Amino acid sequence: MRSVSKYNFDKLEVCVYQDRKHLGAAAAHHVRTLINRLLEEKAEVRIIFAAAASQREFYAELLNIGDIDWSRVVAFHMDEYHTLPVDASQRFGNYLKAVLFRFINLKAIHYMSDNINAYTSLIREAPIDICCLGIGENGHLAFNDPPVADFDDPEVIKIVELDEICRQQQVNDGEFDSIEKVPKTAITLTIPTLLESTFLSVVVPGSTKAQAVQKTIFGEISTACPASILKKHPRAKLFLDTDSAASLKEASV
Repeated sequence: MRSVSKYNFDKLEVCVYQDRKHLGAAAAHHVRTLINRLLEEKAEVRIIFAAAASQREFYAELLNIGDIDWSRVVAFHMDEYHTLPVDASQRFGNYLKAVLFRFINLKAIHYMSDNINAYTSLIREAPIDICCLGIGENGHLAFNDPPVADFDDPEVIKIVELDEICRQQQVNDGEFDSIEKVPKTAITLTIPTLLESTFLSVVVPGSTKAQAVQKTIFGEISTACPASILKKHPRAKLFLDTDSAASLKEASV
């Protein structure tokens, strides 16, 4: 898919597409290329997947691509509402199973649970090759909201308190009827864990993300906008649509 425009901000490559569908397709084909290239060099590829409405078109196009050997892919997910019942539709593991995992023959799927030590061991078994993530309305990466984000976090995974903007986003995305029903805590992979991935594919569509994108790209690198650290990753690619890229209209290539 041909982008409307391309930019580079520090080390971060940014591609803008005309709408969510084209954005999702471009990100999917980018990840397909990465998987196939890596499988030429190694026996398996380890991928972390985000669970969010923003990833819908991306995952749909991944399922349409026929030349990915999923049987050599090990899947993880990056955050979870650990206090919800295991069968709750809002649990991110259940979301990923419903929209992606049940349709492909993965080598292994590691669902996050409240057993932090066990999941830490799984993550540390080998390097993560690809992390497919988004950016929250408050600039969070996974559930590393500004109040709890730590660029030097010593932990692989931790329990965090969610801030109000993050919890309201879950309502805006249609996952909960009201903010009172959104859990106040969650489990998340930490920012260093995410950034240790060899490649980052960052899918961020929609006007509700425009302010976060602006802070990510034009703001200082700070935990006030955790996504700003993406500018320091050597192999991160940010996929936007014209709505989420509204602040880039005056920028030059």
